[in-house]
Amino acid sequence: MAGLAAARNLTLKQARRARNRARYTWKVCFEAVKDAVHAVGRVREGASNTAINAGKDAYRAVRRPVRLVRQRRAELREQRSWNRIEWGVERELDRLLDGDGPIIVGPWLGEVGYEVLYWIPFLRWVSASYGVDPNRVVAVSRGGVASWYADVAAAYEEVWDHVDPAVFAEQHVASAKQILPSRLEADLVTETARVHGVSGARVLRPELMFRLFRLFWSGHRATGFLDVHTRFRLHRPPGVVRRTDLPDDYIAVKFYAARSLPDTPAIRRRLQRMVAELAEQAPVVLLDTGLTVDDHTDHPLDVSGGVMSARHLLEPRTNLGAQTDIIANARAYVGTCGSLTWLAPLLGVRTAAVLADPEFLHAHLAVALRACHRLDGAGEFCPLDLRALDLLP
Repeated sequence: MAGLAAARNLTLKQARRARNRARYTWKVCFEAVKDAVHAVGRVREGASNTAINAGKDAYRAVRRPVRLVRQRRAELREQRSWNRIEWGVERELDRLLDGDGPIIVGPWLGEVGYEVLYWIPFLRWVSASYGVDPNRVVAVSRGGVASWYADVAAAYEEVWDHVDPAVFAEQHVASAKQILPSRLEADLVTETARVHGVSGARVLRPELMFRLFRLFWSGHRATGFLDVHTRFRLHRPPGVVRRTDLPDDYIAVKFYAARSLPDTPAIRRRLQRMVAELAEQAPVVLLDTGLTVDDHTDHPLDVSGGVMSARHLLEPRTNLGAQTDIIANARAYVGTCGSLTWLAPLLGVRTAAVLADPEFLHAHLAVALRACHRLDGAGEFCPLDLRALDLLP
C-alpha cells in the first residue's frame, strides 16, 4: 500500500511539473508573439509617421508659397480698391473741370480746421494740376473768408447771407463731413448760381476731398500722398478789422471745448492760469465769438487784468475774417489745437496749439508740422500738451 501511495504521489508531482512547464512555455510563446506584434506595430507606426511627416513637410513647402501668393493677391486687391477710389476722384475732377464753364466750389459747411488744413490746399492743387482759371470759380463758405480763397476763386458767396446761424446749427451736423449731399447744400448752390449768374455751373463738393483724403487718414496712404494733392501757401489778412480797434501789441487767444481739450474744471483752471500768465507779458485778446454752429463751444474765461474780449468785433457774417485779422496782427496766437491753430502759422504768426488728448489729432498734427516746416515765412507751430505740465513742479 505504501508503494502505491508513493507511486501515485510521484505521478501527480510529475504531472504538475509537466503542466507548469507547458504553462510557462505558453506564456513565453505568448509574450514573444505579443512582442513581435508590438514590434510590427511600432515599425508600422514609425513608417506611417515618417510618411505623414514627409507629407506634412511637402504640404508646408507647397503651402508657404501658396499662402504668400494668396496674401499678396489680397494685398493687391485691397490696393486696387484704394487705387480705384483715387482714380474715381481724378475722373470726377476731369469731368467737372473740363471746358471753360463756371464752377462752384463748396459750399463749405464743416469744421474750420478741415477747411484750412485740407480743403483750401486741396483746391490749390486742383487749380494748379488742372489749370483752372480762378475767374471761372465761385467759392462758397461762411464767416467772411473770401481772402482764404483769393488764389483759387475770383468770386465768393457768403453762407450767412442766406442762412441764419441758429437755423444752420439746427440743420447741419458738422461731424458729418459733408459726405452725402444735403438739402442745405443744394439750396446754397442754387442761391449762389442765382446771385452770380452762373446757372448750370458745375459743383465741386467737399465730398471729393473727403473721399480722397480718407485714404491718408485711414493709414492706407503715406504723408507723401497728401503732399502730392495739396498746396500750402501763406494767407493774407482780409482787412475786416481796423488796426486801431486793437492794442498796439497783444497775444490772440481762443480756447474752445473739443475732444482734444475737453471742458473740465481742471482744464478750465489750467487755461485761466495760462491766460493770466500771458497777460503779464502783453495784453490778451480773446476770440470768443458767442456763436454756436457746431459742438465746439468757447471755454468761459474771465475778462479782466489785461484780458479783453473781441466779441464786439466778431459779427457772424465776417467773424472768421475778423479773427483772421486779429491773429495776423498779434505777437502770437494761443488756442485749442485744431481750427484756427492750423491757420495762424500760415499768417506768419507763432502759434501754440494747446491740447490734453492727442488721440484724434495725430495725423493732423503731422500735416501741420510738416507744412509749417516746409513753407517759407510760416510762423513757428508749437503743440503744447497740458499733460506734460502736470509733470512739472
